[in-house]
Amino acid sequence: MASLATDPAQSLAITPEDVRRAAEAIGSQVVRTPTLESRTLSELTGARVFLKFENLQFTAAYKERGALNRLLSLTAEERKRGVIAMSAGNHAQGLAYHARRLGIPATIVMPQFTPLIKVQQTEGHGADVALHGEKLEEATAHAHEIAEKRGLVFVHPFDDPLVMAGQGTVALEMFADAPDIDTLVVPIGGGGLISGCAVAASEVAPNCDIVGVQAELYPSMKSAIEGQPIIADGDTLAEGIAVRTPGRLTLEVVRRLVSDIRLVSERDLERAVSMLLAIEKTVVEGAGAAGLAALLAHPHRFRGRTVGLILCGGNIDTRLLANVLLRDLVRSGRLARLKIRLKDRPGQLFGVARVFDQQQVNILEVSHQRIFTNLPAKGLVTEIECETRGADHLDRLIEALRAAGYDVSRVELA
Repeated sequence: MASLATDPAQSLAITPEDVRRAAEAIGSQVVRTPTLESRTLSELTGARVFLKFENLQFTAAYKERGALNRLLSLTAEERKRGVIAMSAGNHAQGLAYHARRLGIPATIVMPQFTPLIKVQQTEGHGADVALHGEKLEEATAHAHEIAEKRGLVFVHPFDDPLVMAGQGTVALEMFADAPDIDTLVVPIGGGGLISGCAVAASEVAPNCDIVGVQAELYPSMKSAIEGQPIIADGDTLAEGIAVRTPGRLTLEVVRRLVSDIRLVSERDLERAVSMLLAIEKTVVEGAGAAGLAALLAHPHRFRGRTVGLILCGGNIDTRLLANVLLRDLVRSGRLARLKIRLKDRPGQLFGVARVFDQQQVNILEVSHQRIFTNLPAKGLVTEIECETRGADHLDRLIEALRAAGYDVSRVELA
């Protein structure tokens, strides 16, 4: 439970008062995003689900809140010199956007592998972008070097009290709009968002259960809390929370105020992104869908609760989003690729197509393979991509093909 009643708050980096001051400071300069109940997700998960649409911020992520709160604390002389940050994503855009609004020069250091679209979006907000290093750690070190040489103020993406307090304003708004929330599920990267939210909840909802969520490939905070070696690597859909080393300040808050941390697989994340678009008609990135992924992966943990989920960001590459949606259609049986063994004689493909017609299944693509196969020279394999009404419809098609004498197998996703 998020309570500080039995343990003085001064031992943590921020207090509930810091979060309240942040809310007053950033005021109307960020969007007060809606908190809405999802009846459909509630029915599907067995919990009463409320969604906080932080993907509706101007830069499509909650990161604006902490960045702005930090910028507003600068002295006139610091504003003149400017700020610098290391970020490959939402922190970069949030800081750059509000720095330009306030007339503060901003420099962002990004790893060289950063997608071009993110570089362009950050530059579009008026920041100078420097690409350096292959890893985030290298970019961070370079940002500190530039800050020291040019006298710039380094704005950490999560391990900064003012940034943490700014992120905590998300929870203040949620509990004001949905006071019945008894379980708050928060994505964890470096820990800035969950730290701010947990401290805010300790005062306005002291009995609320705070649960963190991390991608299985990046369980850094969970490992640190449990005293385990941190093994975090790989390509995750939730790149916004793909942090190898949690914050020093945020770690202590999580240790004190967070009940537990749940891990979610890539498949859970993909399914959650697809469901939010299909059901709520809202686009979220992998990190933004992590809370729903946790409900899907660990239903018994949340069933019967009134759950608050923070859709913390919506910056996802459109091609990646298309892949996620198509893969979800495959897993649901609405799209399928069937491998069918045929004899190399006239009428074989016609016979297969007739079965598809009888079962009212739409054929999208046909591919014959005669050369790269282990079949005899007069044998061939055809792969047919098709569209069905769902898993049951697909099963009926496969049964009909086999009944007609064809050797059929599905091409499965990894």
